[in-house]
Amino acid sequence: MSVILETTKGDLTVDLYIKERPKTCLNFLKLCKMKSYNFNRFHHVERNFLCQTGDPTGTGRGGESIFGVLYGQQAKYYEAEQVPVLKHTKPGLLSMVNVGDNMLGSQFFITLGDNLDYLDKEHCVFGEVVEGHDALLNINEAICDENHIPYQDIRITHTVILDDPFPDPSGLEIPIHSPEPTREMLDSGRIAADEDINEMEGKTAEEIEEAIADKEAKARATILEMVGDLPSVDAAPPENVLFVCKLNPVTTDDDLMIIFSRFGKIVNCEIIRDRQTMNSLQYAFIEFDNPKSCEDAYFKMDNVLIDDRRIHVDFSQSVSRLQWKGKGRGVDFIGGKPFDPNKEDYKMKGPHKKEQGKYIQNDDYQKRREPQQRPRDYQPRNSGYRDNRDDRGRRDDRDYRDRNEHRNDRDRRDDRVDSRGRHGDRDHRDNREHRDQGHNRDRREKSDRREHRDHRERHRSPDRSRKEEYASPQKRIRRINLKLATVYH
Repeated sequence: MSVILETTKGDLTVDLYIKERPKTCLNFLKLCKMKSYNFNRFHHVERNFLCQTGDPTGTGRGGESIFGVLYGQQAKYYEAEQVPVLKHTKPGLLSMVNVGDNMLGSQFFITLGDNLDYLDKEHCVFGEVVEGHDALLNINEAICDENHIPYQDIRITHTVILDDPFPDPSGLEIPIHSPEPTREMLDSGRIAADEDINEMEGKTAEEIEEAIADKEAKARATILEMVGDLPSVDAAPPENVLFVCKLNPVTTDDDLMIIFSRFGKIVNCEIIRDRQTMNSLQYAFIEFDNPKSCEDAYFKMDNVLIDDRRIHVDFSQSVSRLQWKGKGRGVDFIGGKPFDPNKEDYKMKGPHKKEQGKYIQNDDYQKRREPQQRPRDYQPRNSGYRDNRDDRGRRDDRDYRDRNEHRNDRDRRDDRVDSRGRHGDRDHRDNREHRDQGHNRDRREKSDRREHRDHRERHRSPDRSRKEEYASPQKRIRRINLKLATVYH
């Protein structure tokens, strides 16, 4: 059996559990037919929990069952049905409110969350919302005060019964028209349900622009908090830090420290530099020990000429120096030391230091860079040279064997030709001797060229002098004799 609840947030179509909860469904249907729920407001809304209505007074302490309307105050409440057990397992379930001692009246609530099992033994489930979940979501998103009362009224404007299987009890008078709401019912002290909310009414154009800018800033801060860039939405940049930009690349930290120190004590002054080249990025942060000095420097130093550059000064919007201590614990500001012109320990430890106009990495920065540098393995040239020479000798021997085999095949072919009588023995013998002489001459020339090349490459080797330096005297004498023998030969 279905009932439509028309609300200011949308229509809700409800199916009732007639078989499981006949008495409760009878009470609900007859109250809907009596128009008792018209103009009742949702006087209690908890997000992702429940929304409660059914009290004509809007206080949460009124309302009576249909039996009280028929039989008087002694029947104002009736006993709840407990069998079978129906649990609060999902959003959109309708359940009667237990007013005490397991007694029920006219108030009911609609669940807005999952697995509300702690409500099972106390309240009586009798139906569920089958259509209109968008309206239910709108009710769930209502803005409420600390007592969970919506700032703008959410009301049931009308109820429509699609099917009523129960006969009307004797003495029940059904109104022909919906009754008009009383003044007490409409005077809730809240924003009316049909009233347009205009937050910008009565404000000037500047106030409207400022309000819009605040909303946009808060929305961006919320996004930054979600992605982890801000410790909290309410995190604000420090008021004693200046942002200086458009600097000359030659301007140093000491220069800015001396120039800005006339406005007050400086805690830290740092020019931001590139991590790789250590070149100035032409902007800096200057931290004073109090906001008043920072404000004076802001008004006096903007558009001032420093190293042939007109700088721009503004209040810092960076929160990188804020350390989040955890949820509910607040934040800490990480500062530096007060500036003392007679000492040099005011500077924070940085990745570089200056020496003779050049930026040199300090020891800590060099240690961080060492794991990124890979050692290169170098092989001695002598071993590769010796291997190449051996390979060249093997190739020469292989060429000689191939040429010798080719000559032997040619000799055997010539012998076969002579046996057939095509050439004379004398001519064949002369030709073979001539070939042997040419081959021996080629072999001697090739050997001389190889020895000359080896001798030249030995002299060209870069490790030769070093090897001779560490060689024993006997080896050096033997090598010298071998060279002399080669030359005289």
